[in-house]
Amino acid sequence: MKNEESQQQIMDKFLHANVAKLTAGLSPSALLEAYSDWAVHLASSPGKRLQLIEKAARKAARLGTFASTCAHKQSSAQACIEPMPFDKRFSGDAWQKWPYNVIYQSFLFNQQWWSNATTGVNGVTQQHENVMEFVTRQILDVFSPSNYLLTNPELIEQTQKEAGQNLIRGANNFVEDMQSVIANKPPSEVEGFRVGKELAITPGKVVYRNRLIELIQYSPTTKEVRPEPILIVPAWIMKYYILDLSPNNSLVKYLTEQGFTVFMVSWKNPDIDDRDMGMPDYRKLGVMAALDAIGIICGDTKVHGVGYCLGGTLLSIAAATMARDADERFASLSLFAAQVDFTQAGELMLFINESQVSFLEDMMWEQGYLDAKQMAGAFQLLRSNDLIWSRVVHDYLMGKRAEINDLMAWNLDTTRMPYKMHSQYLRKLFLNNDLSEGRYTVDDVPISVTDIRVPIFVVGTEKDHVAPWHSVYKFHRLCDTDVTFLLTSGGHNAGIVCEPGHPRRHYQVATTLKEDNYTDPDTWAAHQPRKEGSWWSEFSQWLHERSGTMCKPPQMGAPKKQLPVLCDAPGTYVMQK
Repeated sequence: MKNEESQQQIMDKFLHANVAKLTAGLSPSALLEAYSDWAVHLASSPGKRLQLIEKAARKAARLGTFASTCAHKQSSAQACIEPMPFDKRFSGDAWQKWPYNVIYQSFLFNQQWWSNATTGVNGVTQQHENVMEFVTRQILDVFSPSNYLLTNPELIEQTQKEAGQNLIRGANNFVEDMQSVIANKPPSEVEGFRVGKELAITPGKVVYRNRLIELIQYSPTTKEVRPEPILIVPAWIMKYYILDLSPNNSLVKYLTEQGFTVFMVSWKNPDIDDRDMGMPDYRKLGVMAALDAIGIICGDTKVHGVGYCLGGTLLSIAAATMARDADERFASLSLFAAQVDFTQAGELMLFINESQVSFLEDMMWEQGYLDAKQMAGAFQLLRSNDLIWSRVVHDYLMGKRAEINDLMAWNLDTTRMPYKMHSQYLRKLFLNNDLSEGRYTVDDVPISVTDIRVPIFVVGTEKDHVAPWHSVYKFHRLCDTDVTFLLTSGGHNAGIVCEPGHPRRHYQVATTLKEDNYTDPDTWAAHQPRKEGSWWSEFSQWLHERSGTMCKPPQMGAPKKQLPVLCDAPGTYVMQK
């Protein structure tokens, strides 16, 4: 009987894995749950339905009056409805002329009506309401008049001006992109951004390697350094060198020039042989192994831990475990766009329920990892206007190519995640929120973030759709130590890569002592003065104030203690495809 059940489970997993390839990893049953919840409660809400009928009638009347006025005057009229502030699709002058003003106003009315229809239905769970609103918005965006040649006046004007040459260029662009996809190669535009040549070129050495990480020690650029080295733990879902892009915007280079010894974790790009590597492996072989190596190289000195995105979450887990075990090797912690409480984890949380997690687990079970393309598809859905449809219009209808930069090239250099680790990460952190609620166990014993006593520097970014800053700010309620919180302009990546001299950057910063009363994030933001420029100098000063007297830089590696220099930075793991 057990064999039969096992065989049935394998068949189910196989089916789910293949369905996932067609649905970009979204569970049909999870979508059906949300739709059924919404449809059943809407059907039993006659008041809501009458309200929607009334809204539809009013919108139709307003649109009819607007269309009649525009047709009669043959000139632009005052718009009935304005796009959302972040929606720039209809901002051009050509959209304000007949008949295109009526076309886009009709689309916005339709969009607004469906938002009303999918929200505020009594009895629908908040998650199902969010899913319905999100999915409806994605479907409507497919039919936006800005996406089609005959309904986009800017495209029509360009096509007439160029006698259709833009469409020929766009067709060529489409063919090039399809060839890159079929050949599984990056776009030709990234050829000028090579790791170790143009990117990730801050001098350093790989001084330690295990089956999961390479540890890079960067060469000092000052005669003296602070005695406390910096260990940077990036997210394992991306290559580390976002923090060491080009020489002009490398955080690593900046910190070495400020008189710090910097170490960087470079994660291996896992394959099917690594399917059983879990969160404990990432903590032990990642953070703890790096700390052990740094201790051998730098001696008995404390370390400034820096974690970015999921690397910050992992660093928090490691720090809480160390605090529980009376391991005092950290001098401070700094968390960039990192979360420890996932109850407000942005639109990534929309589809995270038991059905969706099981579906993803079955998909990863077959291949042994979560493929980078599958992750990229999910992130693109979160910002379909910016990452999908705007590119379709720009590249294939306008026939243009956006000039690529180092950050865009890095974003195309994707990684994978092992089956077991990703499953544990989704269940324990996203689904159950075990870390913030004191249920996360290490070696079968629970850990608590409140045990961390070292000072903490937390960075949130204003436009972060991966780790919303309100969620990042929650660290104030989860720890029992001094927290310096900094809110910077930009998004999840561009807000962190914020070198001095970067135009149009600003930030707010304040320190909350452990004995201070709690302040909610919006009140905090309303009362903190805005500073212009890069936040990196603020971070450097914070580290200096929590460091010892300048001293001679440590040697590169420790050859006499079985930690010889293995190769030059950026190492070998970052080159894995």
